[in-house]
Amino acid sequence: MTIIKINQLIYQWPRQSKPTLNINELNINQGEHVFIKGVSGSGKTTLLNLLTGILLPNQGELRVLDKVLANLSGSQRDQFRADHMGIIFQQFNLLPYLTVLDNVILPCYFSKRRRQLANSRIATAQRLLESLGLCSEYFNKSIHELSVGQQQRVAVARALIGHPELIIADEPTSALDTESRNDFLKLLFNEAKQQHSTIIFVSHDPTIALNFDRVLNLAELNQA
Repeated sequence: MTIIKINQLIYQWPRQSKPTLNINELNINQGEHVFIKGVSGSGKTTLLNLLTGILLPNQGELRVLDKVLANLSGSQRDQFRADHMGIIFQQFNLLPYLTVLDNVILPCYFSKRRRQLANSRIATAQRLLESLGLCSEYFNKSIHELSVGQQQRVAVARALIGHPELIIADEPTSALDTESRNDFLKLLFNEAKQQHSTIIFVSHDPTIALNFDRVLNLAELNQA
């Protein structure tokens, strides 16, 4: 099953003289772990924002889970993102006034689909955290009490809860040393494999690419 289908996509930021992205064709299938590499400013984050429906293409076709995102309203795209995508941000975007468990469960409040698939939300969140190396003593701590690596695991658990079909990660390993980075990737892949989730992982660090099924060079993909 094709999860992402791009055909003749063009995106140009306002007041720029040429497109940031001009992608002739790209297909990504269910369960693939895809690494997208490119230098800073090459359009990696722009591409992720298009895949999540935050931005819309100026031209061309973009389908995610067979939905043309440009045909949806803003609120429909927000709901589609909440239902079907788990996003791991570079800065994690965890809420400091919530506990670790509450941060993980948060997507279930915005998505009936993920709430149902998560079964018992608290039990599912606890299982995810434990599988990612955070034991029960951390569950009721605030985010401020966690190390960067521990916060990252919370961000991954939040992205995975409710079995989203698509996991999108934007430079989530930039703050980690090599050993922590490799451990993080192993945990992410194991959980995504159990859920049959597709991973789209963006980074400017080419050494990470060796861990992925498929590597896309944005400079080669992009005809802009």
